[in-house]
Amino acid sequence: MQESVTKLLLDEIRRNKLLWLLGFVPVLLAVETLKPEKHALLFVLAILTIIPLAALISRASEGIVAKTGDTLGALLNATLSNLTELIIALTALQAGQYILVKASIAGAIVTKTLFTLGASLLAGGLKHRIQQYNRDSAHLQAGLLFLATIALLVPSMMTDMDFEDSPSSYGHRLSLALSALLIVSYGLSMLFALGTHRELFGSVAHAHGGEAAWPVGLSLTALAVATVLMAIASEIFVGSVQSAGDTFGMTPAFIGFIVVALVSSIAELGPALSGARANRLDLSVGIALGGASQITLLVAPLLVFLSYVIGPTPMTLHFWPGAVFMVLVATVTAAFVTNSGRSAWFIGVFVLNVYLILAITLYLLPAQPQ
Repeated sequence: MQESVTKLLLDEIRRNKLLWLLGFVPVLLAVETLKPEKHALLFVLAILTIIPLAALISRASEGIVAKTGDTLGALLNATLSNLTELIIALTALQAGQYILVKASIAGAIVTKTLFTLGASLLAGGLKHRIQQYNRDSAHLQAGLLFLATIALLVPSMMTDMDFEDSPSSYGHRLSLALSALLIVSYGLSMLFALGTHRELFGSVAHAHGGEAAWPVGLSLTALAVATVLMAIASEIFVGSVQSAGDTFGMTPAFIGFIVVALVSSIAELGPALSGARANRLDLSVGIALGGASQITLLVAPLLVFLSYVIGPTPMTLHFWPGAVFMVLVATVTAAFVTNSGRSAWFIGVFVLNVYLILAITLYLLPAQPQ
């Protein structure tokens, strides 16, 4: 049994070149121990470590997802894939780097909604002329995203108004109330999709294919090990962000919105692309939009509550207006392109172009004065 498990791991590492980057794990730990002042080097090594760990989490999750249908499988895959964002956000939260936390949240929403979805629609469309998926499921996820966007937009607008009382106190109370509402809404959406109206969210396509899933035991073990290593790499990454950002001319907002989001998107990008190529577009759409809605309805509110426990000061849902606008654009785009329940390759190009417009805009944005 042990021999077969070892063979599975070795075969996977040989096949998946992305996992070759796991060799950077001991390098990162060695540099952190011997040269802790080399922040730029640690920043690069941490990214090179997080990428294969995210891929390992994704591969391990497939063993669990394989035991479920596409709807529940997409939920589980999105949950496990979001471990990367959650671990990085928790580490940044504990360090008090709230700009990085909020930028990574907004960036994750935009990246999952536009980049992962667009790449999946393009990959599937290049192999299949026309693809179909469950429009009801896509509408539910897009609706949840729109609900969460409103919850981000309201604090960002209202806390900039003039109050006789402390606006800070109002912002904290409002964020706590909205966070509780979002978490309850997420729970009710799961009850609706997986319980009371489960029959509405079945998959349209039933073609299967791709890599053989790992045994559940191996999947859980690999998931646990990868999560621990991810926590260590994330702590090093967050600790080196500010100095590395100065060295490379990047702001914490850009690092969180673009770099962290793209690195962590590796976790769900593989399964989403393989699902689309196998004509399982319900799985791909569910991973992309389900992961984004989970970030907004569960992860972001959870971080608000946890900031009272592990953060130096409480965090609010007050986001930079530009970030809220980009999240709103991503949400409207997702609702627009998933309206018909059908897709072709150019739809993917369209969605990716929207992402590139936002990414280029943020990249060229001048750094704000300190």
